[in-house]
Amino acid sequence: MNKLTFGYLYDFRNPPQWQKPWADLYAETLDFVAYSEQLGFDGAWVPEHHLAEDGYQPAPNVVLAAIAARTKRLKLGSAIALAPLHHPVRFAEECAVLDILSGGRLEMALAVGYRRREAEAYGVDFSKRGARTDEFLEIVTRLWAGEKVTFAGKHFSVRDAFITPPAPRGKIPLFIGGFAEKAIARAAKYGAGYFGNVEICDLYAEKLRAAGRDPAQGRVRLLGLFVAVARDPEKAMDELAPYFLHVNNAYGVWLNEDRAATGLSDQALLAPMSLEQFKQSGILQILTPDAAIEMLEGLRAKAPVEHFTMMLPPGIPAEKFAPYAELFAKEVMPAFR
Repeated sequence: MNKLTFGYLYDFRNPPQWQKPWADLYAETLDFVAYSEQLGFDGAWVPEHHLAEDGYQPAPNVVLAAIAARTKRLKLGSAIALAPLHHPVRFAEECAVLDILSGGRLEMALAVGYRRREAEAYGVDFSKRGARTDEFLEIVTRLWAGEKVTFAGKHFSVRDAFITPPAPRGKIPLFIGGFAEKAIARAAKYGAGYFGNVEICDLYAEKLRAAGRDPAQGRVRLLGLFVAVARDPEKAMDELAPYFLHVNNAYGVWLNEDRAATGLSDQALLAPMSLEQFKQSGILQILTPDAAIEMLEGLRAKAPVEHFTMMLPPGIPAEKFAPYAELFAKEVMPAFR
């Protein structure tokens, strides 16, 4: 079995209850990214959302350039970028430059998005975002392969497009996320792998077979945004829960804007709640190192997981979170090397 690698997601949010100057927040987060590399973590991932009052990162490619400059070994990329909101030629160019800047470390994750108001802000027809993403992927992958592309679709029309400088590897690994059946079929057709939740992995294997691909070659990266490791989980719950609660409640509001668009069942949706309700909900898993190893081994028994992504929760001072990252690096990661 391949080794399991680990990384953190950085959304660069600045919640009002802990707000600090934006420049300070960005500098502190980039320092933590560089520190995570020193600890032995393998990935730094930046998501994308718009119209967020807490400043959820709207421009991941810009931040990824900064991360590339601050690190030497970490894989880096979006997790996830909202494909329908990007022009394929511009996206292909930016990723080629990012791959050059990072020395071939770029690995992007994409999805169609689930917030109607984001699409409307960009003038994109929300109901067509899947078809728009399919055209986007067709154009982008051909551009990375070095083709001169002429394409006339329902959503994009490009003539004699090519990118220079070219993508150094002839492609950028693309991991495609989502929960709906169409999203998983898209991952099987266009993606290097699937990025999301373990309960979707059987469907991903099925769609790989349908696309004529070997499910054993399917690459899986899982999100564990509400996972942390501590020697004293009860004490850590008191310290960390307020920050993770902000994440839970913000996603809960967004997911409830348009339930059908998420591809998730109603039962799977996060919902806004009080701090005490959140602590009792089981959503935030604070595990001892041994329990974390057992949990991760269980995930690998269910799916060919190659990377597990946690998060630096917004609002917490980075130095306050650092001991949790250090413990994970020292006592959990060696079990999977």
